[in-house]
Amino acid sequence: MTFNNKAMNCSSYRFIQSSLVPDKFRPHFWQQQFGQIPQWMTLETLAFSWMSRLCKQYNGGIWCFCILSNGGAYIAPDSEQSWSVYNKLNGNSAEMSSEAVGIAVCLMNWSHHACRTGSSAMSEHFYRLREFALSHPESIAIMRIID
Repeated sequence: MTFNNKAMNCSSYRFIQSSLVPDKFRPHFWQQQFGQIPQWMTLETLAFSWMSRLCKQYNGGIWCFCILSNGGAYIAPDSEQSWSVYNKLNGNSAEMSSEAVGIAVCLMNWSHHACRTGSSAMSEHFYRLREFALSHPESIAIMRIID
């Protein structure tokens, strides 16, 4: 599966399938996945802000939207490049694929948003994505960044 004619693939690990949201369904992604969560409309721009904080080389771009078979969801940069990531909040760094950095960014975003809004539904989104992240081939790097 490719994103916008690039070779970043959604992956499946430990029975959790990740599926790319087709372009025609992208306008409905945020409301469909997060519409019951307070202030859900800020999640996309907050993800871009987290990415800017973690990756000095990030300067915008197209992102892929993915849904998980366990009910979770995440977004990731539509890029084949590897990302140098540094979290100054914990002092950890890693080199990550676009999918892995997207997962890390979303985990941080989902966690922060759950705490900020007190939304148990947002906490569930965090745990669903975390379940996927723990079985990801880059799980050590992801967990190092979000720790």
